Amino acid sequence: MRLARRQSGFTLIEILITVAIVAILAAIALPNYRDYVTRGKLVEAFGGLSDARVKMEQYFQDNRQYPAACVSSPTAPSATQIQTQALQNFTLTCVTSPANNTYTVTADGINDMAGFHYTINQQNVKTSTLDGTGASKGWTAASPNTCWVTRKGGVC
Repeated sequence: MRLARRQSGFTLIEILITVAIVAILAAIALPNYRDYVTRGKLVEAFGGLSDARVKMEQYFQDNRQYPAACVSSPTAPSATQIQTQALQNFTLTCVTSPANNTYTVTADGINDMAGFHYTINQQNVKTSTLDGTGASKGWTAASPNTCWVTRKGGVC
């Protein structure tokens, strides 16, 4: 007399359904996660620009003109320069007018943040330029372009 053995395990249909559910979740979750990480890195640019603006205004209060240039830390600034933060995902540059009465500070994305360009000037006018490459693919500037874009769709 033989006893029937009970088989255990998963059927092929059960495994295929599980794989399909995981694939659907991954297709939704991964792009959202990438956008979340990108938005987190943008904060670095905003902080660096705001810090540079404060230093430009402090220099102006002391000297009645804006500095001729800015240097990134750890480089020591000269008497006509200010020192800006060294950022991991952005490069800060300062441009002043020949009379040193206006300035523009720019944060340009580097590495995986290439394609993001943010500016601020002496009147606190903020602009965003997104060239659609790298992490900025699918991002658009706000209309009118008077703010720093923090999300896709031109959201400030």
